[in-house]
Amino acid sequence: MSFRGAATWNNGLVSQTNQTARTAAPAVQDITVTLPPGLVPAVVTVVGRDRPGVSAAFFRVLAAHRVQVLDVEQSLFRGRLNLAAFVGCGPDDLETLTEGLSGTLRSYGQTVTVEVQDSLRSTRALSTHAVVVLGNPVTAQHISRIGQTLADYGANIDTIRGISDYPVTGLELKVTVADPKPGGGVALRKALATLTQEIGVDIAIERAGLVRYAKNLICFDCDSTLITGEVIEMLAAHAGKEEEVAEVTARAMRGEIDFEESLRERVAVLAGLDASVIDDVARDIVLTPGARTTIRTLQRMGYKTAVVSGGFIQVLEGLAADLELDYVRANTLEIEDGKLTGRVIGKVVDRAAKAEFLAEFAADSGLGLHQTVAVGDGANDIDMLSAAGLGIAFNAKPALREVADAAVNHPFLDEVLHIMGISREEIDEAGLSDGSLRRVPLH
Repeated sequence: MSFRGAATWNNGLVSQTNQTARTAAPAVQDITVTLPPGLVPAVVTVVGRDRPGVSAAFFRVLAAHRVQVLDVEQSLFRGRLNLAAFVGCGPDDLETLTEGLSGTLRSYGQTVTVEVQDSLRSTRALSTHAVVVLGNPVTAQHISRIGQTLADYGANIDTIRGISDYPVTGLELKVTVADPKPGGGVALRKALATLTQEIGVDIAIERAGLVRYAKNLICFDCDSTLITGEVIEMLAAHAGKEEEVAEVTARAMRGEIDFEESLRERVAVLAGLDASVIDDVARDIVLTPGARTTIRTLQRMGYKTAVVSGGFIQVLEGLAADLELDYVRANTLEIEDGKLTGRVIGKVVDRAAKAEFLAEFAADSGLGLHQTVAVGDGANDIDMLSAAGLGIAFNAKPALREVADAAVNHPFLDEVLHIMGISREEIDEAGLSDGSLRRVPLH
């Protein structure tokens, strides 16, 4: 038990010597409170092993002392309870309140602290940004480097929570940047992008608040994003031209050659193949780890889901039906007399077309582009990711990483969910409800 005057809260992840992080981030919500005459404000905290009945006993003692409750927060971490209340109490009752709480809650294994406040203001942080950290593993050294970088740019860490323990460790930091205006976090974003390359964990930063959760449509690239391979290369393997086509694909994904030119060059080698190879390739498609979980979770949340591919509609139709996607667009292979002609027909789904289709899907869903998410890996996804409200580069080429809002560099598509603020607990809870929960052993 302790009874002392107001204490100063210190966030250990931010250097105590960096005063900028303390003074340049005033984005807090001042809760105006009033107390009847004769009451003084105090903060009461209870910490200990969680047990049934602790909260009930806590408020029972407060009620017995006619305490006015102004604000409450309770959290549970690995079986440890932390319960705090901002209250109004008679100055002559503080000692008996402290003794009453301590005596009652001692049997529950709890430690009680009462701190008198010198102000009636109750403040809660209104964080400007969310920073998501994903890695396997995430170490204390990683968090230290991230915390110091935030402090160096005048950003204060308001809260931290774990959001994933599988297939990677994930943490979400709510932070307040020094300049809360739009664009005020650009320098910090660049610094974190540099840091992620240095320390080998994924770090994404996004504006916090309702806008983060206002998105309702997600559009995926297909090859090497939603699925593990490249469909054109799988088709080319049947013609014995896989290596030749793979080289052209790599140049296109790096942005070295025009995508439409590269597509026509690659499709030309398929001339004469029996159309049955399309079905063979469709059967061989392998979803990226976490893809089915990601799609299912977003659909449960009411998201419209889409895929836009520089591949071929004849190969993807079955996949789109299996995943119950709302929209699918891809190129169309020309077939004559049961053979591939080596040509595509209709408009080519290139870099510009992908962005156009995203806008089409959004309009059809009654959404603005700021309410969309786009995920891709190559240079031909640049326009689509740039147009989306949130653009995520998935194991992407440097040209795309440079323009993306966030980057994932682990081979699990469900990392996308964590970047969007969805925790593994929420994903698993939904899976348990319908029997779809399955954790595949990682090697």
